[in-house]
Amino acid sequence: MRFPEPVRMADDGDHGPVWARRSRRSSGNPLIGLLVTLLALFGAVTLVMSIKERSISAGGAVMDGWVSGAWNGVRSLAGQAPEAAEKAADEAGAAAAKTGDALQAGARSAADEIKKS
Repeated sequence: MRFPEPVRMADDGDHGPVWARRSRRSSGNPLIGLLVTLLALFGAVTLVMSIKERSISAGGAVMDGWVSGAWNGVRSLAGQAPEAAEKAADEAGAAAAKTGDALQAGARSAADEIKKS
């Protein structure tokens, strides 16, 4: 019994029937996909804000307010970063000193116990 043409196996081996194979298309560069998605999102937000504010310039002004608020927040956090790092380093140094003192005291008491035995 012969099979109709679509049912035949491919010439390259045991990969199953033609209709069961997956397509091997490459989806392209994921960075390009991310960039296109972000641009589409920006366009959608611009369109929605333009409709809500009833003018493109007013919608743009609202979005500029969002961007400037975020930028000021980042700048204030970046200004606080060196102070926070210095405080964390001081606290870590103090904790290390306490740990070293505790280890020395433990070593002394262990040495005393060994000498007594």
